[in-house]
Parts: sequence; structure tokens; C-alpha cells
Amino acid sequence: MPTSKAAKQSASASPRSGGDGRKLSTFLCFAVYSANLAFGRAYKPILDALGLTYTQYIAMVALSEEDDQTVSTLGEKLFLESNTLTPILKKLESAGFITRHRDPADERQVRVSLTPAGREILETDPSSALIDAVGLGDDFPVVQKSVTRLRDNLLRAQAEPQKS
Repeated sequence: MPTSKAAKQSASASPRSGGDGRKLSTFLCFAVYSANLAFGRAYKPILDALGLTYTQYIAMVALSEEDDQTVSTLGEKLFLESNTLTPILKKLESAGFITRHRDPADERQVRVSLTPAGREILETDPSSALIDAVGLGDDFPVVQKSVTRLRDNLLRAQAEPQKS
């Protein structure tokens, strides 16, 4: 899909993108980054009360969608490497929220499942407290799809060979 020169310039906020030059407020990447930080700050008191970090929480949400996943499958969904995910899973297991076990069909694979206690925590729906704070109303699905498309486009661009 061809991209206009203006769209390419505004994506990185190059000095050629108009009178704003390199103002931080013109960087799309900074808007996404700072929104991520704001989400983290908003979630922190909610998840602290549950004894969870954000990454632990999203791992549990992913397990609630499909139980008995391999660590590698879960890592792909969360965009996390195994060496990052394993300590998170160990903490969730020690808290009693998940179980980990070797796959009987392939001992090299570790499978992960939610426990009843893990399911109970998710039933409290911690993210519901942020619906009003997000303030998007009917625009929520549009923004969510746009951010997902942005992520997918960036991942696809990384995977494709660079064109000269």
C-alpha cells in the first residue's frame, strides 16, 4: 500500500513535516509511548490492590481466552520472549493464580493454565474501572483498531526487507 510523503514525514515528525519541526508533541511514537505510560499509572493502584503487575494481569487475561497454552504461544500473544515471560509466570504460580506443567506429548513444552483463584480475580474485571478514565466513548473501538493496525504495520515493516 503506497504511503504519501506527508504521512511518512508526520509518522516520525521529521523537520520537513512543517513548521513544528522536531517538537515532541508532533511525534506519533511519543504519543503512543506516553499513552502507554499513562495506562500503566492508571492501572497501578488497581492492580497493586490485587497483588499484580500489568504484565502479570495481561498474561492472565490471555490465559482466560485460551487455557492450557504453551509458554511460547502465550509469549507470542503478549509480544514477550520466554526469558521475560518465565519469571512472570513463576510469580503468578507462586501466588496461586496459574499452574505450569510439562506437556505429556512433548516434555520440552511447558503448558500454563489459570487456577480457580486466577479466574476469580479476572471476574472482578479490574479494567472496568478505567472505562470512564479513557474517555473515548463510542470512539473506543476505532482507536483500539487503529492502534492495533499501527502495531501490526510496524511489525510487518520490520519483517520485510528494506527497500532502497
